[in-house]
Amino acid sequence: MEIAAEKRRSGILAAPEPGGPRGSPPRRRKRNCPSGRLLDEAMEEAGIDRKSTYVTNAVKHFKWEARGKRRIHQKPNAREIAACKPWLAAELAAVRPAVVVALGATAARALLGPSFRVTRERGKIVESAEFGRVIATVHPSSILRAPDESGRRKERKRFVANLKRVARALKSSPGR
Repeated sequence: MEIAAEKRRSGILAAPEPGGPRGSPPRRRKRNCPSGRLLDEAMEEAGIDRKSTYVTNAVKHFKWEARGKRRIHQKPNAREIAACKPWLAAELAAVRPAVVVALGATAARALLGPSFRVTRERGKIVESAEFGRVIATVHPSSILRAPDESGRRKERKRFVANLKRVARALKSSPGR
């Protein structure tokens, strides 16, 4: 895995990571799914340079259920999250992100524990003894699943606001 450890990067975690075929190097993936494109657009709108981020999965396997021609993601259980935590910790130690963004409940729980709730703590900076500054927000796919266009616009606006908080935190980071 190619990681520029000498350069501090903002970390973006996703579970599952938006876009790209599984198994390809994380930083080289082209966003070819709607949630990946939404993430890229929201990051740009928030003023976060995509090239300065490292995107990875909190859980390193892809569990799914076939529904016709579609593969529907299944939520990983606590044992699967715990099994992947050493790899996640090693990855973050190598990247040394200034801020870690947990996209969705799975990533947030992997970083902040099973009692953490994105619905209650969304957009807040949380200090983690193990991972430093963490901000949890929704996964972009949840925005796309909003029941109507008005709901999607509202949730996208909140998502961009969360990412703007990340951008401000990055600007105030030592070594930036």
